[in-house]
Amino acid sequence: MNMDSDLQIAGDILEVPHLLQPERAHPVTVAEFAGLARSIADDRSQWAPYVEYDATTRWYHRLRTGPGYEVWLLSWVPGQGSGLHDHGVSSGVLTVLQGELTERTDRGVRTLTGGAQRVFAPGYVHEVVNDSLEPAVSLHVYFPGLTEMPMHESLQARCAPASLAPAGSGASAV
Repeated sequence: MNMDSDLQIAGDILEVPHLLQPERAHPVTVAEFAGLARSIADDRSQWAPYVEYDATTRWYHRLRTGPGYEVWLLSWVPGQGSGLHDHGVSSGVLTVLQGELTERTDRGVRTLTGGAQRVFAPGYVHEVVNDSLEPAVSLHVYFPGLTEMPMHESLQARCAPASLAPAGSGASAV
């Protein structure tokens, strides 16, 4: 009977540096991008100093870029929303940092509270709105970086029979 252990056969893997995977300098998988968003969310010093509120429009600030991705910080006062849109060829991770946001899709409505995280693929159509009475802050990671945000007709118009849809309610690009 052969009594050789894996260690005796292959040697100690820690003694063979060329067999180890190098540590990645930047995320490349969906899980790594979600982890990046979570690590930024967990460290208020990385985002809180940059938050501003604008009563006329959603406020945003690019926090970070890397090879093939970017990280955005957004603030939402009550009543502000994104409009129904997708993110073109970009996938993304949305993380609520503070407050509460409502996400509307053709599958329904979801309330996202502080710490909630949503991951989405290219072509995912949604609307995000601050329906609460308090300001909200969110973090958005896009990979590849966001180059387009096509707007879509409202969910109500999409679900209404064609004869009831308003004239000229087609999608428009931003």
